[in-house]
Amino acid sequence: MNESTFSLAHIWAQGDGVAHAVAAMLVLMSLASWSVILVKAWQLIALRRMSAGAKAFWHATSFEAGMAALAPRAADNPFHDLAHRGTEAVSHHAHHRDELHGVLGLNDWVTSTLRQSIDDTTGRLQSGLSILASVGSTAPFVGLFGTVWGIYHALVGIGAAGQATLDQVAGPVGESLVMTAGGLAVAIPAVLGYNALVRGNKEILARLKHFAHDLHAYLVTGGRVRKASASLHPLPARKEA
Repeated sequence: MNESTFSLAHIWAQGDGVAHAVAAMLVLMSLASWSVILVKAWQLIALRRMSAGAKAFWHATSFEAGMAALAPRAADNPFHDLAHRGTEAVSHHAHHRDELHGVLGLNDWVTSTLRQSIDDTTGRLQSGLSILASVGSTAPFVGLFGTVWGIYHALVGIGAAGQATLDQVAGPVGESLVMTAGGLAVAIPAVLGYNALVRGNKEILARLKHFAHDLHAYLVTGGRVRKASASLHPLPARKEA
């Protein structure tokens, strides 16, 4: 028995159809999880840069200039989407009072519109995370199944030979345990990536809610409140001095 006995090429050659299917499944799960991790991490980096524009918004001398500060990549900018939907809500409420939503006050109508925008952004941020959760929870069991099947396959071969030596046992069992290591190698990055992305999403949503709170106060009262809150309702009606 030499080192080539435990090489991946040898393990693949010695495996049967079930072992090949398990290995292929682990590879696909790893590719899926790493794709989600890289794409969502890049998205978070971009959103952190966009949040800087939210700070510049309040230093602008006019609302139009503030929107211009949020304009880069506006289609993917949740802060720009909030401001755009907020202004549309105010205009729509003022010119369509005869419709059913006209019974709502401006405060409630703007609050509802901003909440919808935040909910849409939350959905986009959370998309793909279920893949990481699924991979992190199932990959170890997929690898364990491959290990159990490999050991069973090895024992059947040893029983058919009628004798068991160390060389006969160590090779097949070692090859089977590689499946367990593969399952853990797939699951651990998925779990760590999921936790990191959830923390990043919470940070972005907190900034978005703070911006929405100040935007709500600006649209309804014409002035930004001094102290931001993560909640959109109830809102103080104070103006800056």
